[in-house]
Amino acid sequence: TKHLIEISWINIMSENIRVAVRCRPFNSREIERKAVLIIDMVGNATYITDPKAPGAEPKMYTFDYSYWSHDGFDTDEHGYMSPASDNYCDQARVFKDLGEGVLTNAWNGYNCSLFAYGQTGSGKSYSIVGYGPNKGIIPVACQKLFDVIEKKSTVKQEGEEYSVTLSMIEIYNEQVRDLLNPETLKLKGGLKIREHPKKGFYVDGLSSAAVSNYENIELKMEIGTKNRTVASTQMNATSSRAHTIVALNFVQKVKNEAGQLMTKTSIINLVDLAGSERAASTGASGDRLKEGAAINKSLSTLGNVIAALADQAMAEGKAKDKIIVP
Repeated sequence: TKHLIEISWINIMSENIRVAVRCRPFNSREIERKAVLIIDMVGNATYITDPKAPGAEPKMYTFDYSYWSHDGFDTDEHGYMSPASDNYCDQARVFKDLGEGVLTNAWNGYNCSLFAYGQTGSGKSYSIVGYGPNKGIIPVACQKLFDVIEKKSTVKQEGEEYSVTLSMIEIYNEQVRDLLNPETLKLKGGLKIREHPKKGFYVDGLSSAAVSNYENIELKMEIGTKNRTVASTQMNATSSRAHTIVALNFVQKVKNEAGQLMTKTSIINLVDLAGSERAASTGASGDRLKEGAAINKSLSTLGNVIAALADQAMAEGKAKDKIIVP
């Protein structure tokens, strides 16, 4: 069967949630097992055929975007996979549809989050982080953010300034770790999550690094990526065993129409969720089994939170107060 990657873009503009699915090529394991393609995509619709009833009517699901990346691409001399057919979706198109909106929100002073969700080995990290010249949403968004900052800095007025800080954490076995500070990887119980009356929830003791250009971010992300918890399973040779969150804190001090300095702060959360998995499929045991259970538990909780928020948004009057968000 074919795996899917699901990306949810959450912001607070006119459309609060956008959802996209992406179909990747078969990997070597699936090719060896002579896997059968049961996915088809037309426009923003995704069709799934029951492999036990290939003659039956496929089930149709509609999303904001359905990205076909299974085939129809050429690899150039630099290793970038570019479209060889009209329906192939490359990394550039994914960023154009999803990443550019995240940057627009940031410049307007809104917080925004982007989640990559899917089964282990479905290609989440590829779409979010990328590989080699096929850069994902995170590195491209960072590059474009500083490109605009550099351009605006050449014409900025007195007192105006822009600053960006980066933090990178992972949630492993329900414990929070600072990927930019390896010492916290050994901390028993991980870092603590606190609640501030004005700032809301935050990670106590989390380090943040000031970055002045994309090269700084790339260096910090390389350090953080090396500290990520990955392991080999039967379904994925480099399976992420923890959820990873890259948070960019973007602060702008600019003059308004009245000539007064005003500060706009935006936090961009880019979340690479660990893949949901079945122990029977991954062959997990020992630590891998424990990790898989923690991953599935946290993903179920996230699903409950999103469902409760959706119910709360649709409810009216006192019914809203009766809906409890986990």
